[in-house]
Amino acid sequence: MGEWIPEPLPDRREWIAEPPDVAADPADRVTLDESVNMAFLVVLESMTPAERVALILHDVFGYAFAEVGQIVGRTPPACRQLASSGRRRARQAQIQIKPAVQPAAVVKNFKNAWETKDIDALIRILDPDATAVVDCGGLVSAVGPVHGSEQIARVFADIASRAPALNILERAVNGQPGLVTQRNGIVETVLAFSVRGNLITNI
Repeated sequence: MGEWIPEPLPDRREWIAEPPDVAADPADRVTLDESVNMAFLVVLESMTPAERVALILHDVFGYAFAEVGQIVGRTPPACRQLASSGRRRARQAQIQIKPAVQPAAVVKNFKNAWETKDIDALIRILDPDATAVVDCGGLVSAVGPVHGSEQIARVFADIASRAPALNILERAVNGQPGLVTQRNGIVETVLAFSVRGNLITNI
């Protein structure tokens, strides 16, 4: 029921206390590569399986279309067309295939404005056409997609008012600056952000 978004992936170094001699799993580094941010994962979900494979193999991993064709059983021109249509979807959503690292300062400013319930500051940090999407996992009630900086600011200010004991922490989410809320030491919410310029475009 309701919205579905990909699972946010935490950076183990920030979320789990490990002995210093424990080596990082290379698979974690791959999944947390900067090309796999939350906005990109959401766009991938809108593509056909063939578009996803062609786009990822060519644009992210650098395979030639001839190699992609051998893997997926299609001609190189067909794979080029699939990747092109995937790129078109990404452009329509204003997502770059390999995004630049999002500024941590923007997320930090959002956190500070949220903690102080400063609606005007929240509005200034949010793009006027920003969107907030919530995946409650079917376990709790949640608002639907919220559009517009003012509406999003009011929702977050309301959350802060209703949950005064909420602890908001800065954490890496999908290899990008994000936020985690905890109450009584238990994680309640993980927030991933898309930032363009100095404004948040998607939460």
